[in-house]
Amino acid sequence: MRDRVEDFYELTKPRLSFLSVVTAVVGYLSADPTRDLGVLFSLLAGTSLAAGGAAVLNQWLEREADAKMVRTKDRAIPAGRIAPHHAFVYGLGLSLLGCFILYTGANLLAGTLTAATIASYVLLYTPLKRFTTWNTLIGAIPGALPPLIGWAAAEGRISTLGWILFAILFLWQMPHFFAIAWTHRKDYAQGGFVMLSNADATGRKVAIQAFVFCLALIVSTLLPVLLGYTTWIYGIIAIAAGIYILRPSIAFLKESERDAAARKLFFASIFYLPALLVPLVLDLWLL
Repeated sequence: MRDRVEDFYELTKPRLSFLSVVTAVVGYLSADPTRDLGVLFSLLAGTSLAAGGAAVLNQWLEREADAKMVRTKDRAIPAGRIAPHHAFVYGLGLSLLGCFILYTGANLLAGTLTAATIASYVLLYTPLKRFTTWNTLIGAIPGALPPLIGWAAAEGRISTLGWILFAILFLWQMPHFFAIAWTHRKDYAQGGFVMLSNADATGRKVAIQAFVFCLALIVSTLLPVLLGYTTWIYGIIAIAAGIYILRPSIAFLKESERDAAARKLFFASIFYLPALLVPLVLDLWLL
């Protein structure tokens, strides 16, 4: 029973789902909401369930591809520990419950954005991975929507700073996923996914795009300062964090260093996000 519960828990991709919850809370706090614990609880519960449900449905759709890849073949569905129809019901139930909690506990806009996030991730991004290299760009849209869900829960509308948070999350995902795609390019090809890293034998196009998106990301992180939402205390931190993630993206451009640089860029992107978002929220609240 313990192993089975753990399998169902892992189906929700808890680490990835946690990122969605955290960025939704960042959007909520950045909107400087009234201190309504009921709305905050609904946001936490609703986004947790919805993110987990979307992850389950994604694995249900990709179960055959997952069975072909080294890093995913031991997941519960391809390994046969959870039946596909059980996973489908589980994922759909979590998704619907998450949307319902946000509809009733927050507001209509927050619930609608949550439903749109699930739909675009499961029905658009997931199938496109088999047909076009544009899937990474399109998949970054649902990945960037959680801050808007949080902002909508706080205000019932989306303000300019909310859209800036959306842009930051959207742009951040590109070098993050390009680094993953290059590192696991053989596995993705084995699974039948059409990734830019598979269509680019040398990795030059992947590296250039990762670098360009890093530059765009750094610019987007300075918009809160330039538009007067935050002080230059946050701005200095944003610049330092930008230099931190830019360095491995520059190394990624060099063919001789590409494999090692891809791993460094991946880890840099993980540390970069909290290093940027925590000071942003603190600056908005305290200064």
